Amino acid sequence: MNPVVSLKQASLKFGRRALWEDLNLDINPGEFFAVLGPNGSGKTSFLKVLLGLQELHSGHASLGGHPVERGSRMIGYIPQQKPFPPDTPMRARDLVGLGVDGHRWGIRLGTAKANRRIDELLELVGASDYAKVPVGQLSGGEQQRLRVAQALATDPRVLLCDEPLLSLDLHHQQAVSALINKQCHDRK
Repeated sequence: MNPVVSLKQASLKFGRRALWEDLNLDINPGEFFAVLGPNGSGKTSFLKVLLGLQELHSGHASLGGHPVERGSRMIGYIPQQKPFPPDTPMRARDLVGLGVDGHRWGIRLGTAKANRRIDELLELVGASDYAKVPVGQLSGGEQQRLRVAQALATDPRVLLCDEPLLSLDLHHQQAVSALINKQCHDRK
């Protein structure tokens, strides 16, 4: 089995401060991998490397045998929860829609197919009831469920999560955890 994520002799430094050095890591399809540590230890920086947003100081990082590149459709990403301003007019379904075809310019083509996918994703995370509500009017937990739907939109091979359960009540923490676990096992 070929690893879906691979780091070889990877080092990340900021000035003289080394966050990690000589990291060799392979993550295989279907594996669940957690990075734990205190604030400032490099957890988010690790995700940024895999997202192609942060270059390694030395070594190599690859996804599915290819060098990491920014905007890879192989990756779904659930960022740390940051609330939308209350006056944000974008509807919940439009936010999820950015995960479906936000990489494309212009007017949405194939609207029926895209709308079906958006509806599936909203249903998957239990957000159908507020699909037409502006995201700025939603609670932090409701916004976070939309981010989960958006991250799953491309059926990614790798799902990167940066505190995905933040702002969710216990019921929705369990639902999102089960959804992430299902994605992990379905992508073997």
